[in-house]
Amino acid sequence: MIQETRHSIVEILSRQPLFSVLSDAELQPIAAETREFRARKNEMVFLKGDMPVGMHVVVMGQVKLFIPSSSGAEKVVHMCGPGSTFGEAVVFLDKAYPVSAQATQDSIVLLVSKTVLYESMEANTVLCRKMLASLSMRLHTLLEDMETCTMRTSAQRVICFLNQLAPADAHAPFEIALPTSKQTIASQLSLAPETFSRVLGHLTEAGLIEVRGRSILVMDATKLRNYAV
Repeated sequence: MIQETRHSIVEILSRQPLFSVLSDAELQPIAAETREFRARKNEMVFLKGDMPVGMHVVVMGQVKLFIPSSSGAEKVVHMCGPGSTFGEAVVFLDKAYPVSAQATQDSIVLLVSKTVLYESMEANTVLCRKMLASLSMRLHTLLEDMETCTMRTSAQRVICFLNQLAPADAHAPFEIALPTSKQTIASQLSLAPETFSRVLGHLTEAGLIEVRGRSILVMDATKLRNYAV
């Protein structure tokens, strides 16, 4: 990983929802103990089993959190885009990472020292509440993912995923840019890549979507949402 120093870390941190409650003066000591890196596509940020030294913030690009297996297969747990944080839970547990992290695009990632993070949280109760809210939301998302992968059919999982990417008021045809590769999405939904492709084919035959490479045209959001599976 190549250290990147062109950006103002204080400015970057101030734009992150978690640190927006802090003044520049309060951010200065955090920034002083924060490293900024540029990770190239497919470069590992950390490996499962590594001990955490801080919390990561994605400034630009995308980072994949996944559980590797000895067979070479992987289970994608979460995709982290700009503004996302990851690794904070194990920082507080002081345990090894249960997942690996890999950049799926050229990315800029901040590593906030756990020591300065502890000190800042001790001094600012609002930051503590925001951190607690962030961890609670992460747990809520994991429970939703568990429900998706254990209590829904393969078609229901794909439809749910597409609906999550849809604009709130979507009715007319609209196009969705897939946030990552189809193989990664399939892993995140606990589907084999060929199953994911087969479901997309069925939805296309039903006239609900059109697949256009890394984008999908949804013909009718309401019909897709109510599609009988």
